[in-house]
Amino acid sequence: MRKVEIISRRRIFDDIFSIEEAHLRFERHDGRMSEPVRRLNFERGDSVAALVVNAERRTVYLTEQFRYATLAHGGGWLTELVAGSIDAGEATADCIRREIREELGIAAETVEEIAEFFMSPGGTSERTILFCAVVSDADRVEEGGGLAGEHEDIKVLEWPVDEFLARMHALKDAKTLIAGYWLKENLAKVLSR
Repeated sequence: MRKVEIISRRRIFDDIFSIEEAHLRFERHDGRMSEPVRRLNFERGDSVAALVVNAERRTVYLTEQFRYATLAHGGGWLTELVAGSIDAGEATADCIRREIREELGIAAETVEEIAEFFMSPGGTSERTILFCAVVSDADRVEEGGGLAGEHEDIKVLEWPVDEFLARMHALKDAKTLIAGYWLKENLAKVLSR
């Protein structure tokens, strides 16, 4: 592993998320150390997301909700996978089962981890752990739509798998695109469960 020298670091913002400022030097590809540089890290913790497929109906469940951060460049409303932040001490599989129930109203017993990735590593340390959950009509236990206490207003969408794969290039959410490309490569396996 290459060398990194932390000269200083301090938290410059601390609320629901935090921002850390660091001054550091890192080993360059030629083996020399870089000049001191300033870097910021947006820390909001890790998250989970799930591609939820109803194999019997050959459909994919998605959510549509308002995302303020996308308002200026994406209109504000995104079609995306079920997702959420991991609570302290919570196992990732438990977290995604909770999110699927809250957002979709579905009790997904079996979830399979399919990928782990950084959303925007140039500025945030957040990792997303992506799962696939294959469900049936019998797994619906609630209406879904999110939690009122978290001011969520989530519309549950159910798209035929073929429509999802045909339309995914127009979606603006990275985790949903990653899941779509994974599904394209693993469709037969997923639908046979």
